[in-house]
Amino acid sequence: MKGLRWRYSRLPCQVEGDLSGEEGEDKEEAEEKVATPTSVTAPAPEDPTETQLSEASQVLGASEIRQLSLHLPPRVTGNSWRLAFCTARDGFSLQRLYRQMEGHSGPVLLVLRDQDGQMFGAFSSSAIRLSKRFYGTGETFLFSFSPQLKVFKWTGNNSFFVKGNLDSLMIGSGSGQFGLWMDGDLYHGGSHPCATFDNEVLARQEQFCIKELEAWVLN
Repeated sequence: MKGLRWRYSRLPCQVEGDLSGEEGEDKEEAEEKVATPTSVTAPAPEDPTETQLSEASQVLGASEIRQLSLHLPPRVTGNSWRLAFCTARDGFSLQRLYRQMEGHSGPVLLVLRDQDGQMFGAFSSSAIRLSKRFYGTGETFLFSFSPQLKVFKWTGNNSFFVKGNLDSLMIGSGSGQFGLWMDGDLYHGGSHPCATFDNEVLARQEQFCIKELEAWVLN
């Protein structure tokens, strides 16, 4: 492939109330849930076409990109990755992340490195946006390199995929816990086991500080 360059790029306590309200989500959003529930995965299928990235990543190397590519939905396999947001260039701001997502409707891969050097993140079947309710489909998953890649896919237990407000971004939930969340400054975050993905804690500890974050649009 000529010219190929690898580029890798307290929650508020009222959250419990937000979750209870999500149980009665709109029928339109309910129709988004279209994927077969799958438990934790790690083995990967055969290597697909190598992925092309728009620019260099400060988080993932070629090996990590290759491994993640094996677990992406077939509809995005082989798609190029475009870096829509990164803290190194755009700063630590969730609102800025939302602005950078405007105009994009395709899936997004969020990749993080925390202050301990741990790499983890999430694949969202839809662009990251402000929302009153959880949105997304069962294609959404969490992952962590600890140091081997672990992928946590939808269990089918609930449909709390992604929810974004001005103060936080949440991915996966259940019983008031979030599989992955980040605050409005994109600096503090947390990870807990949750019913949506039956995931392990993605970082080395439940609370972490973000060193770098990148959002790649896959289209």
